Order: sequence, then C-alpha cells, then structure tokens
Amino acid sequence: MKSIELKNVTFVYPNGFSAVENVNISIEKGEKVAIIGQNGAGKTTTVKMMNGLLRPKSGSVFVDEEDIINKTTATVSKKVGYVFQNPGDQLFNSTVYDEISYTLKHDKMSEDEIKKRVEYAARLCHIDDKLNINPYDLPFSMRKFVTIAIVIANNCDVIILDEPTAGQDLFGITWLKEIIDELHSNNKTVITITHDMDFVIDNFERVIVMAHKNVIGDGKVNEIFWDFETIEDAAIKQPIIAEITNKLGIKEKIVKLEDLLDYLK
Repeated sequence: MKSIELKNVTFVYPNGFSAVENVNISIEKGEKVAIIGQNGAGKTTTVKMMNGLLRPKSGSVFVDEEDIINKTTATVSKKVGYVFQNPGDQLFNSTVYDEISYTLKHDKMSEDEIKKRVEYAARLCHIDDKLNINPYDLPFSMRKFVTIAIVIANNCDVIILDEPTAGQDLFGITWLKEIIDELHSNNKTVITITHDMDFVIDNFERVIVMAHKNVIGDGKVNEIFWDFETIEDAAIKQPIIAEITNKLGIKEKIVKLEDLLDYLK
C-alpha cells in the first residue's frame, strides 16, 4: 500500500519563487527513505506538502492513497508527523511532559492512555528523566528529541525527520538509529531530509536525490552513491567508503565499511 504519493506536484511561494516543479514521488508503507540534495533543491518544500503544511499550486498529494486536497493540516498531521529542523518552531509548553501530551489532551484521550504514550515516547527518545523540565532549559540536541517524542506519542503512520543529526553528537546519532529501527519494526514509514551521508548509509534503504527543483535520482543506497552522473548533478559527494572503494579500483558498489572489509578478505 502506498503511504505517500506526490503526482506532478508544483509549489510556488507567494513571492513567485517556484520551489518544486512537477515532482513525482511514491513511498510504500513501512519504507525508510532519505531525501538528499543541496540547499535549495526543494527537499523541505516537498516534505511539507506531504503533511499539508504547504499546498501545491498544481498536482496531487495522496496519504494512504487518499487525496488530501480537502483535508485540513490538523487532520493530515495525525497520519503524517513532521519534525522540524529547528525545535523552536515546534515547542511552546512549559514542560517536556506538556509538550508531548499537548495534542493527546486536545484529542481528549484518557489520562491512562496519555501517560502510557508519553512514557513510551520519552523512553525511546532518552528524555524520560526530563519530563518535568522546561524544554528550553535543555540543550538544542535534546530539544530535538522532545520534538521527535511528540510525533511518536501521536502514533503517526508516517514520521518525517528534517535534518535530525544537526547538532547531535555520537550518542544522539546512536539514539536516532534506535528510534528509526523501533519505528521501522512497528511498520511506520520513516522519511528524512539530511546532508549526513553516513547517517543515510547506516539507516536508510532507499535514497531520493533532488536537484533543480525536481527528483533526479531514486534507488537503493549503493546504486545512488555509485551513480556518478546523478551525484555530480546534485553536487553531492560519494561517501568516504564508496570513494575509497572507487580509488582502489574495486567495481563492486560498496558503501559500508563492513562490506569493504568483507570484500578485501
């Protein structure tokens, strides 16, 4: 079943700037997909249309194979959760608990269900000891985990992460991997925008490359990062392991260290 589908989607900002033009993307339920490309390629505009934050000038957006044209952003966001790049765009309550539970209370869930969801999301995001703290008393990296926990608690079918590794140390990146693995095991669709190619390689099976306001590549990780024409057109680099493999003259499409070591053995 298709979780997200964009058909011939074009978006133009009020100032007349055309951000994406005739974009077509189809993502199956339970997929893990990374969207990569340089700044200005149209990545954020594209994913914001997936949950109704932005509406296309032309074309159609489908969630669970249903056109969202007549649905409110609030309705769509119950299925497609978007985690902003800047947590300051998302946080406004006085405690972490209130942030995570805000929408659940608005939906008039029972206190037991709210508590269960908040505790699960907080534990998964390693913030279960910070529920009574004001989110703005936390460092930037931890505030990002608060925003992720909000979406997890809402039990969205699709989770979009916008530059999740920005400002994260090794612990944070490890926690992100745990979260993505858990979501994937629960058949959630996970989509990320990122400039961190190592993060892509370690966590995602499929890569969509955007440039020139459109999709210029779409395939498995090892296929995309060995498609020299596409990565040059998108002005991105091969990951270091792929680059080393290429310089060694190895023809296998290797992108992971363990695969390179196995080949060399």
